[in-house]
Amino acid sequence: MKTKKYQNQISRRKFIKKSSYAAAGASLLPTILPSCVNWKGANDRILIGHIGVGSRGGSELRSYFLPLDDSRSVAACDLFRERRVKGAEYVNRYYKDNDMQAPECKAYHHYEEVLERTDIDAVNIVTTDHWHVLAATRAAEAGKHIMLAKPLGLSYPNYLKLKKAVNDNDVMFHYGTQQRASQHMQIGIDMIQQGKIGEIERVEVWAPGKNPVESPVCKEVPVPEGFDYEKWLGPAPQAPYCPGRVTNVGSWFTYDYSIGFLAGWGAHPLDIMVWGLKDELSGTYSCEGTGSFWPSGGLYNNIITWDLNYEYENGLKVHFTNTETAKEEVLDHRIEKEDNGTTFYGAKGWISLSRSSSQSSIPEIDKRLKDASTNSNTMGQEFLDVITGRREELCPLEDAIMSDTISHMGDIAIRMNRKVSWDPSKGETIDDPEANKLFVRKMRNPYQL
Repeated sequence: MKTKKYQNQISRRKFIKKSSYAAAGASLLPTILPSCVNWKGANDRILIGHIGVGSRGGSELRSYFLPLDDSRSVAACDLFRERRVKGAEYVNRYYKDNDMQAPECKAYHHYEEVLERTDIDAVNIVTTDHWHVLAATRAAEAGKHIMLAKPLGLSYPNYLKLKKAVNDNDVMFHYGTQQRASQHMQIGIDMIQQGKIGEIERVEVWAPGKNPVESPVCKEVPVPEGFDYEKWLGPAPQAPYCPGRVTNVGSWFTYDYSIGFLAGWGAHPLDIMVWGLKDELSGTYSCEGTGSFWPSGGLYNNIITWDLNYEYENGLKVHFTNTETAKEEVLDHRIEKEDNGTTFYGAKGWISLSRSSSQSSIPEIDKRLKDASTNSNTMGQEFLDVITGRREELCPLEDAIMSDTISHMGDIAIRMNRKVSWDPSKGETIDDPEANKLFVRKMRNPYQL
């Protein structure tokens, strides 16, 4: 039975008209319309603004959104001038070359300018990790539907502020865990939730710990023309500019901006666990384990290996490791030893789900998994379907908060070198204010919530 919330989605944001889909097959003119034309008045396609169009953001723009018929990308925003200009040019050229009627896509330096546009219905936010929650909260306050890149962020109180902004402004939130769009994942989770492998007793989760790169020494140099370094830092502490700091790798492995692949990669297999076992994971739990950091002397300072054990109040046990550790300890059951994945062990057997492959100890389930598609490039369409009420939310904010918190408990346990426990009902560590401080990051003025 559909919930009231789901039934009301079709009426949200009155820009969506039922008639627009009846007219979706109408012929389109091969032109880019000038911005002065009221394009929305003539066509009710959803208009998307893209905040962050670097390597990942640009890829999502090109593969998730441009091919879609019921949306148009109209804004390319980035702190690197070359990225935003080339991003907008690419969009306009794509629509023209493919005979798709569309308003002009414009380049923007500041994301606030995108949010001020009343014609833009939704945004895809693919910034550095430390900007995710701030940008998403401002988008919600501006009444924009949100697709947000993972991982979620760095400070638990800010998660609650984002959740409040999403609810108060009646917008939809879609987390960028694209593995949920894959057919083999959906089949596997359905089997688990139907009890096909029995009651789940334990879960093994693994993800890459680092890229095969060296940690650079940060030698300060002048900020290049066309890059807004001050705003790139945003809520993070002031720091000298060096090229290595502002690459995606630099932001992944520097503690001021992230907790490394514990969350950056861990967000994917942990999210699959949350998807399959949300109710079982909703109580208090403890986490303890060991890990190692990037060698001292370079820019990078996050955790790169980990071996963590979680125990929930209902007795469920979760083992979360980096890939190299997993290869030594937990991947004997898999023929295809993929570098990320989630294995659910039940009383009747197991199901193991990874990005490009899946397996089960039960032959009929194994066959269904292997026959299913692993394509996840439908994330953009899934987002539009959520906005328009054609489907329930696939990647909700509550699940994002739950999986991201699991990553942070691992990071905190390793940094504190002791067991920590989390109470989700209170949103804090249990009887451990010192540990809790690591999950509350200060935000630099004026980049605050």
